Amino acid sequence: MTEDRLANDLGLVRLRWHDPDPPDAASVERRLRNEGVDPYAWSNGPGDRYAGHSHGYTKLLMCAAGSITFLVGADGTPVVLQPGEGFVLTAGTQHAAIVGAAGCTCLEGHRPTG
Repeated sequence: MTEDRLANDLGLVRLRWHDPDPPDAASVERRLRNEGVDPYAWSNGPGDRYAGHSHGYTKLLMCAAGSITFLVGADGTPVVLQPGEGFVLTAGTQHAAIVGAAGCTCLEGHRPTG
């Protein structure tokens, strides 16, 4: 799937890792702060799932360790995140998630709508 389709069809824009050092929780936190949000970390074990839902705010999220697959939009388009990968998810965008085999640690921050 192209980046344009992700943005247009799913309400999602990818965040890419540009630092020469590998990502970790501290460096991902700095990156999200540079994007203008106050991030917090969360972790889940292998195979954990989040049911479909949406938020009333724009979410910026990056994976710091492990992996997680988000199922985005009405058709559940898979968006796999590895360390250093993330996205900006527009308010109101439907999504679910499945944590990868090694678990995951992600950081996210929110932008209010309007």
